[in-house]
Amino acid sequence: MFLDEAIITVRSGDGGRGCVSFRREKYIPRGGPDGGDGGRGGSVCLVANRDLTTLSDLSRQARYTADHGEKGGGNNRSGGTARDLDIEVPLGTLVREVVPGIPALEGRLLGELLEHGQRLVVARGGRGGKGNKAFTSSTRQAPREAEDGEPGEERKLHLELKLLADLGIIGLPNAGKSTLLARVSAATPKIADYPFTTLKPNLGIAELDDFERLVIADIPGLIEGAHEGAGLGIEFLRHIERTSILVHLVSVEVGSAERMANDYKTVESELASYSEPLGRKQRIVVASKIDVLAPEEKTALISAFSEAIGAPVMPLSAVTGEGLRDLLLAAVQLLRQTKAQAER
Repeated sequence: MFLDEAIITVRSGDGGRGCVSFRREKYIPRGGPDGGDGGRGGSVCLVANRDLTTLSDLSRQARYTADHGEKGGGNNRSGGTARDLDIEVPLGTLVREVVPGIPALEGRLLGELLEHGQRLVVARGGRGGKGNKAFTSSTRQAPREAEDGEPGEERKLHLELKLLADLGIIGLPNAGKSTLLARVSAATPKIADYPFTTLKPNLGIAELDDFERLVIADIPGLIEGAHEGAGLGIEFLRHIERTSILVHLVSVEVGSAERMANDYKTVESELASYSEPLGRKQRIVVASKIDVLAPEEKTALISAFSEAIGAPVMPLSAVTGEGLRDLLLAAVQLLRQTKAQAER
C-alpha cells in the first residue's frame, strides 16, 4: 500500500461519578444532600495543521486515550471537566471509522479536515454522573444515590491523506513529471529512466514573481486500467481529485503525433472512468522532453499532436528550462480563473 495512511484507536474519557454527601454544619443537625455532579470526560479531537505533511508520525502510536472527568464532591462541588485530547493531522485528511468485516478504505466516513485549525470530534467524552443533590424531591429528602459517569467512546479510525495542491502533474510513467517538479521547486523526487520511479505523490512549491506561489503535486504515472486497479494508479487517482488544475505531460520521445495522442487518450480515459468531475477538471496539455528533438522537428510534431487531440499544447523541456516560465504563468492564470468560477 502506497497511500499515506494510519490506523489508530481512540478512546474518550469516562464521565466522573456523582457524589453522595450531606451538609454537615454546627447547629444544622439535618442538613440536606449536597453531593455534586461528576465532570465530563475529555473528548478526542483531530485538528488540521497546515505545517504537517504526512500521517507517518501517527503510525508510531496505535492508541490515544483522553483523561476521565473528576468525581463530584460535597458542598455541591462539581467534578472538574477533563481536557480534550487534540491530535494534529495534515490538511486533506479523511477520517473513517473502521467497521469489522469491511475494508478500512470503505469504512464509515466521519469527516475530512481541509482548513487550518478545523476540529473534528472523533470520540466524545462521557457525561458526568449526577450527585445525590439532583435526586432530591418532595418525597425524597435524603437520597443516598448518585450516578456513575457515562463511559467514553472507543473507535478504531482509518486516516487517509489526500494531497491538497494547486497543480497536479499527470501522465504516463516516464513522461517527465518528477523532473518538472524538481526543476520548479525544492522537492527532490526520485528520478530515473524506468517506469514507476515515483511510488508515492511528491509535493513541491514553485515561487514566481510578485510572491506568487504554486503548490504542485507529482502524481505517480497512470497506466491503462488504473481505475480498475492496474499498476499503481488506482491508489493515486483519489489524490488528483484534490488538485485545482492539472498539467498533463505527454513525452515526445514516442516519436509520432499519433502515438502521443494515444498516450494522452489513455490517461484521459482513466481519469474520466474514475470519476466524471475528474474528467472535467481544467488542465494544460504539455509536450515534454522537447530537448530530444531537432529544432526543425519541434513545431511540426507539436502542431500535429495538438490537431490530433483537438486542444492547444505547450512545449516544455524541464532539463533545459525551455517553455518552463510560460507553463507556470499559464498555470497561474488558469488557477485564478478556476477559483473565480468556483466562487460564483
